[in-house]
Amino acid sequence: MSKIPLEIITDIFQQLPVRSLLRFRSLSKPICSLIDDPDFIKLHLNHSITTKSNLSVILKEWELFTVDFDTLSAAVEVKHHPLYAAGGTEVIGSVNGLVFLRHSERNLAVYNLSTREWKKCFVVEIKPPRRDWIAGYVYYGFGYDSVGDDYKVVRMAQFIREDDGGVGGDGDCEYDVKVYSLKNDKWKKIEDLPPRLRRGYGVFAGHALHWIVPQRRQLGIRDCVLGFDIRDDKFFEISQPNYESKGMNFQVDIGVLEGNLCVMCNYEHVCVDVWVMREYGLKESWCKMFSVQGIRWISAFMFLRPLIYSKDGGKVLLEVNDEKLVWYDWKNKRAKVVKIRGGPSSYGSEMYAESLVRINDGDRNGWKEQQEIDEEEEEKRKAEKKRDNFLSVGFKLKL
Repeated sequence: MSKIPLEIITDIFQQLPVRSLLRFRSLSKPICSLIDDPDFIKLHLNHSITTKSNLSVILKEWELFTVDFDTLSAAVEVKHHPLYAAGGTEVIGSVNGLVFLRHSERNLAVYNLSTREWKKCFVVEIKPPRRDWIAGYVYYGFGYDSVGDDYKVVRMAQFIREDDGGVGGDGDCEYDVKVYSLKNDKWKKIEDLPPRLRRGYGVFAGHALHWIVPQRRQLGIRDCVLGFDIRDDKFFEISQPNYESKGMNFQVDIGVLEGNLCVMCNYEHVCVDVWVMREYGLKESWCKMFSVQGIRWISAFMFLRPLIYSKDGGKVLLEVNDEKLVWYDWKNKRAKVVKIRGGPSSYGSEMYAESLVRINDGDRNGWKEQQEIDEEEEEKRKAEKKRDNFLSVGFKLKL
């Protein structure tokens, strides 16, 4: 391989899956150095994202599953992750091949599904501000600070009066917001909070996490898109599109579509308009990409979220009602359910890109353990296939 120019090796390697690259690290020291180089890691990740290769969909239920994006046919349970033994685990978000996992407020971790490197987060106790207050909802967001080259977790804890019986209105609660730095393994308290906050997990796009703060009609307060800048740890508000009225009431939700912030405008559960901000932070760049309505086997759009465009750009993959994935052809207004074997009956979903991105103090040997597990499972699949073929041939002979 010493006779092959490095540029050609780099070009070939950037197209390979992470599993192959991890094996190739043992070929030679120069190859190992190339694969571990931060510039190559970024190059490989960018190639996967731009070409839509090495992508998976994470199905989030009590257990976690992944489905290869190229086939979308069979779900594989994610085992042996750092919080697996603890039981049901949530995936809060996925950025650059890293996922933030939560089992409880005391059990948090950042994990690379491809390399099996991980790091448990140092946890700061959630304390009510006064004696007669108790902790209510706790929500998180996960994002990447490209300036500081740091992955951050935002924790938003709500506190309500104990005599409210666990139900707090927007005016009867307080919030505590802290930001965790993966690089420094520390939490920072955010002092300057907006008047209203929103329950729910943050959506990462641009350089910020985002929430929809719902309207309060009785007070004349409209919906707003609330952002939290990961770079300087500050809240701000984002201008929204000029929504169409259509003679119906509507609710607004928020998402991300191939890195771009998007909002879903749901008109009384019968029609959903999807708007995308093509240039982050610029109100004039909001564009209504498509509208979904009239699918005969979906009686109501209780929840709809776009995940990714098809490779030819003619369709978009939608998560509908937390129970199915749907390919939607917006030009011909046609939809087709994606049938996945072995997955849960209902689930949330998250796009995931394989990557070699390192985690500070990560378990560098984690991938070796997983490689052994993968090889064992592959041998089992081959043995089962051989057995099934044998039984099938024997059955035909008997007939």
